[in-house]
Amino acid sequence: MSHSTYSLSFVASPAEDAQSALTELKAVYGDTPFEEAEVIVALGGDGFMLQILNETMNSGKRVYGMNRGSVGFLMNDYRVDGLLERIAVASGNDFHPLRMTTTDADGDEFTALAMNEVSLFRQSHQAAKLRVEVDGKVRLEELICDGMMVATPAGSTAYNFSAHGPILPLESPLLALTPVSAFRPRRWRGALLPNKVTVDIHVLERDKRPVNAVADHTEVKSVRHVRIAQSQDRTARILSDPDRSWSDRVLAEQFNN
Repeated sequence: MSHSTYSLSFVASPAEDAQSALTELKAVYGDTPFEEAEVIVALGGDGFMLQILNETMNSGKRVYGMNRGSVGFLMNDYRVDGLLERIAVASGNDFHPLRMTTTDADGDEFTALAMNEVSLFRQSHQAAKLRVEVDGKVRLEELICDGMMVATPAGSTAYNFSAHGPILPLESPLLALTPVSAFRPRRWRGALLPNKVTVDIHVLERDKRPVNAVADHTEVKSVRHVRIAQSQDRTARILSDPDRSWSDRVLAEQFNN
């Protein structure tokens, strides 16, 4: 990628550090309108990065993030100098999000995309009771838990890791199915699934044990059924510094306290 073949658009979260960086970078590099730019430089944390990835899905635009937020696993380090050179040698990764399709208590359907994970969690003091199917076959007749999630490799270091789920290498064709505080069966700690499967989660005793579903930052309340599958027709592209590759980030995260 040579300097003469791409244009930059800078976007930032509302955080003070991100807004300050936005002003500084625009003064040095100028700014191309978002719709016309080939590379979007996102300033903020992982939450803001996910927002921009959703906005640029299937646009062909590359997103280069720099950390100006509280959590920056998806971001490169922030520096003003040498930005064009960094982008020119950055490695690209294509991501396919998860597609969540829910049916709520009224029978209404809702669809949302998730770069990190689709999660279900109990709405009240009562534990959730769930039935889990993979490609139409019942794998767990009854799971009593606080919740569960299906995580992508990119999302495996986020909520999934906090729930003691496995970290997945970015290039692995896998998804992590991870429970949150499983009560029964007590010994079930989750599963690794091929990324081509469809997962159906049915909420049992939903009047007594209401459950919400979340795709990244999109929440649907009182669901009775959730279908989760990777969306092959949607692609987002992230640029990473060569010295901060996804494999390096995954490895480092496993040894962080």
